[in-house]
Amino acid sequence: MSSRRNITTMQNDYVTYREQQSHKKSVKKKMLVRRLLVLFTLSVAIIGALANVLFSSSGTLQAKKEELQAQKEQLQQVESQQQMLEEEIIKLNDDEYIKKLARRDYFLSDEGEIIFTLPKDKEETSNP
Repeated sequence: MSSRRNITTMQNDYVTYREQQSHKKSVKKKMLVRRLLVLFTLSVAIIGALANVLFSSSGTLQAKKEELQAQKEQLQQVESQQQMLEEEIIKLNDDEYIKKLARRDYFLSDEGEIIFTLPKDKEETSNP
């Protein structure tokens, strides 16, 4: 081992050139590693941001779907109610239907008619 301590490097142009090339190569390698590290970090940050947007959009989309379903159900109820009211309008344009309503609700009668009201349930008659 002591013989290696006595070894000296040659100081000529070729050795100097090779040392410079080696140094440049190591500097380029360090720069490449740094660039790749920065690129990797940016990629992870962008992917993380996109994943965050995706998950928040997914939650918003689910809430909107639920709201849409509720609105569809409400629309269906309103349409059925509208249909029922339109049928009622058609019935109210009929004189016979109006007479029937007047007799039933207001106890009106034609001349010579006698209206009798009957109890609908036995419970109503038992509770005075």
